[in-house]
Amino acid sequence: MAPTALALALFLQIQPVAAEPPASPADVAAASEPAPEDHFPAGAPHEDYQFVAWCYGSLRGYLDLHDKVMPEVTRIESTYRPPGRKLSDDLKVYADMEKEGRSQLKIFQAALTAAEKASLRPINTIGAEAVNKGHDVWKAGPEVTTANLAQAWMSWALPARCETSAKDLQAKAILMGASFKVNDEPDPLPVPSQTPGASASIDALLRPSEPAPAATEPSPAPDPKPN
Repeated sequence: MAPTALALALFLQIQPVAAEPPASPADVAAASEPAPEDHFPAGAPHEDYQFVAWCYGSLRGYLDLHDKVMPEVTRIESTYRPPGRKLSDDLKVYADMEKEGRSQLKIFQAALTAAEKASLRPINTIGAEAVNKGHDVWKAGPEVTTANLAQAWMSWALPARCETSAKDLQAKAILMGASFKVNDEPDPLPVPSQTPGASASIDALLRPSEPAPAATEPSPAPDPKPN
């Protein structure tokens, strides 16, 4: 298990399931100071392209859990009701967050694709690794209950610098064009088409691949004409 995923698993295991009402997204936003723009989450890469790919994977992992945790989130929100607030209003926050998250995925995809097109060398492999690393933040062992996972999911927020880094990355890639360079670019692959993820852009990494066309039998050679 990756260190970041292990930390999440340990965090989830020590959380009380129903000892006290968890803070809602609105409460967290009101009570906490904004995260500084120069803050990097633990385990996230610092180079722009890889960091944006990490943000893509982390956000995608959050969105992938929506259907699994929402029944438990609804139960928690229904059980612990702050006075003077409607349940429907609090649940709408999660729907709005999902909608915003899918819009942010498109921003990350556009930035990563622009960087890939501008780079002189194939960088998809390091991008794919960063996406997987971000997605692994949400990995947890079977001992972690859905209630624990739901509580962590309810309090999660995308790092503030993800979107600004994506916009900066895209602008830099477009402005610099072919001179754009990503740190730690790998050497060109001898046969990119045979390496999974090597020739695919980031926005296709988690999309099912299309089946290969069926091979056709070669046409038989015509019989030789008699002399």
